[in-house]
Amino acid sequence: MSGFVLLATPWWVNLLILIPAVAFLNSRKQKIRMEKKRLLPAALIAIAFGFVEAAVVVYLRAATGLWPGPPVKALVTLPGALLRIEYFREAATLIMLAGIAWLAGQSIKARFVAFLWTFAIWDIFYYVWLRLTIGWPTSFLNSDLLFLIPVPWTAQVWFPILVSGLTATVIWFRS
Repeated sequence: MSGFVLLATPWWVNLLILIPAVAFLNSRKQKIRMEKKRLLPAALIAIAFGFVEAAVVVYLRAATGLWPGPPVKALVTLPGALLRIEYFREAATLIMLAGIAWLAGQSIKARFVAFLWTFAIWDIFYYVWLRLTIGWPTSFLNSDLLFLIPVPWTAQVWFPILVSGLTATVIWFRS
């Protein structure tokens, strides 16, 4: 376990903290037009998909001998072909989350809200499933490799949990 680190890298990843604030401020003018009856099935899909993503990461790291160990350091030793597959897997994840959002929303704004909602729930449950299945993260202060596109994003686990938790909360209570 390491000490608390405020900032993520690269620097612009820290701007993600603005997503829940912008969603909240935007919803003060006009309520988010997303029905809860559409948010719930999207959340169920996101929870299940969070497990699939967690399992893929565990299998990949186990198959390459990179587990157990810090995920941030795993990237350095990942073979080139597997690294390319990881880029495509992450792109496919975004496409699937966008597809769920497209089906859940009836307008561009509703689809964007559904994407943020689904992404937030998926992200939270990715960590929940990792914790329940392999006991990691052991702390919110553990460092993690968050994303690879367009460059590797790293932060402590508290950062994506906070951003996703606040985003999901704003969407739920302002819908």
